[in-house]
Amino acid sequence: MGKILGTKMIGDDKVVFEVEMDYDDSLLLKGNIRNVHLFSEDAAEVDTHLSQRGTNEATKYFLIPRTLREGLDFDGEVKCQKIETKDKKIFIFALDKKN
Repeated sequence: MGKILGTKMIGDDKVVFEVEMDYDDSLLLKGNIRNVHLFSEDAAEVDTHLSQRGTNEATKYFLIPRTLREGLDFDGEVKCQKIETKDKKIFIFALDKKN
């Protein structure tokens, strides 16, 4: 986890962020410096649930709330990443927008 120390506008459509984070959290980027997205847990506005199905509840599902389903391509490729911090497990799913 980290925090934004400062911002600076450059041009009409770009912002430079100065970010502070723990060294261990920075290692989770695995050296990648492109296609980096910043998000805050505090910005989450929709609650959802996990679901379990099957024999001995062996299959686990992240439920997508109805309000967030519009425009999803259920036949498209989905990428997933799990980030573990000392007190959270964060799952990030990325998929292309439906044409």
